[in-house]
Amino acid sequence: PAPAGLPGEPDPEEAVSDDSSRHGGRVRGFPHERGNWATHVYLPYAAREEFLELLELLVSRARTYVPSLCAMEEFHLSLSQCVVLRYHWIEPFVRSLRERLAACHRFFCVADQVKVYTNQNKTRTFIGLEVSAGHFQLLELVSEVDGVLEEFDLPTFYKDPSFHISLAWCVGDLSGRLEGQCLQELQDIVDGFEESAFLLRIQWEQIRCKSGNKYFSFPLR
Repeated sequence: PAPAGLPGEPDPEEAVSDDSSRHGGRVRGFPHERGNWATHVYLPYAAREEFLELLELLVSRARTYVPSLCAMEEFHLSLSQCVVLRYHWIEPFVRSLRERLAACHRFFCVADQVKVYTNQNKTRTFIGLEVSAGHFQLLELVSEVDGVLEEFDLPTFYKDPSFHISLAWCVGDLSGRLEGQCLQELQDIVDGFEESAFLLRIQWEQIRCKSGNKYFSFPLR
């Protein structure tokens, strides 16, 4: 039975379609099943106008190498992989997250190093800004999130994570086109952007968990 007090209907995602043409050719990492909720823990980043100006410069330059590149519409820094929760796990999962993260404090990090990533099955390529300062604090948060994931026998985060904010993506493994000369040109844009030092020094104030179509926030102290 569904636990009392959990928002939403038990299966709001049951009408989800796996037609990749409906979402830019992206391919699911795992098949959709009724009652399974894709779940992700992350730090949300609210983009300022100046950040969007920098993003436009970077994407415009990168598209000279990969024309199919698409800018991200929302920005975050991941603290977990995307995992699958059963509906009745959501409430205890969120409660455990809230308990473990209650003592965590706000902190700054710097994300100013352009890097190219691919997902695990090489179906998508990303351009991101990698963290160059604040790595230790992020590892502490991941340790707390991993503890919750282990309680539910779910995969923990990567062993040696490259913390980053994704900026743009394309379908397929096109990392070879974006690395080398393109990557250097993108880093030059970041280094030369007038507002970079201000924009890319980020204070994290909350952690968020998205499960299906539900969002849960955990303020940092």
